[in-house]
Amino acid sequence: MIPILRTVAELRALSGGWKARNEVVGVVPTMGALHDGHLSLARRARAECDRVITTIFVNPKQFNNPEDLKKYPRSEDADAALLATVPVDAIFAPPVEEVYPDGFITTVSMGGVAQPLEGHMRPGHFDGVATVVTKLFGMSLADRGYFGHKDWQQLQVVLRLVRDLNIPVQVVGCETIREPDGLAMSSRNVRLTAEGRAKAPILYAAITRAAEDIRAGHADRMAIREAAETMRKAGFERVEYIELRDAETLMPSDDPRRPRRMLAAAWIDGVRLIDNIPV
Repeated sequence: MIPILRTVAELRALSGGWKARNEVVGVVPTMGALHDGHLSLARRARAECDRVITTIFVNPKQFNNPEDLKKYPRSEDADAALLATVPVDAIFAPPVEEVYPDGFITTVSMGGVAQPLEGHMRPGHFDGVATVVTKLFGMSLADRGYFGHKDWQQLQVVLRLVRDLNIPVQVVGCETIREPDGLAMSSRNVRLTAEGRAKAPILYAAITRAAEDIRAGHADRMAIREAAETMRKAGFERVEYIELRDAETLMPSDDPRRPRRMLAAAWIDGVRLIDNIPV
């Protein structure tokens, strides 16, 4: 049975013992409500590390909408059962007060890559991400951290975080895991109705077509405009953004010689979906 740890002291005692034996420790930070996308990260960590910790913590500091925090799915028992199939060596599922004790006043604040797109749409979100990731790396004593490409901007934020603060953790990016119809796996997908779920894959299809058109020489703006129109006609309530950006800096890019990424966020059925693909 996988041990579920609630305190930093328990986590450090366990991880510290592994480190004393020169074992490589990998950490997979999650907010729970696990699916095959999360499990793919854990399996990658399992293949590359001696020991694997999965964290389950719904981080209040990265939610700018209190209702979204309240609605975020929580399913620790089911998550633990899924992680047992990998298996991981430990689950760290602390209460909020263990991560942010009374009097907690420190925030890791980031500019640059954290400012556009999700940073603009969700003020304070990436400061919350950077703060909790810094803490989880320090708590777990991890050598490697595993993050999915699905949250591409988050991955770039974490890469910049460890670089700027000299955090001795290797950040490993892993491919987005999709449903057979192309929808990127997400914990929020469970909130879609049957009708919304049927339409949701159009986001991926639309940006894929736009990326193909751009690679074929079509104008960037025209291809993006057509993708947004396709989604609106399909029933998406709002297309927040579809942007072609430099893959590393996330600044606007019209230079095809550098790696670029198309990133999108849109609402359907009252659920906010994000996705991205290379261009």
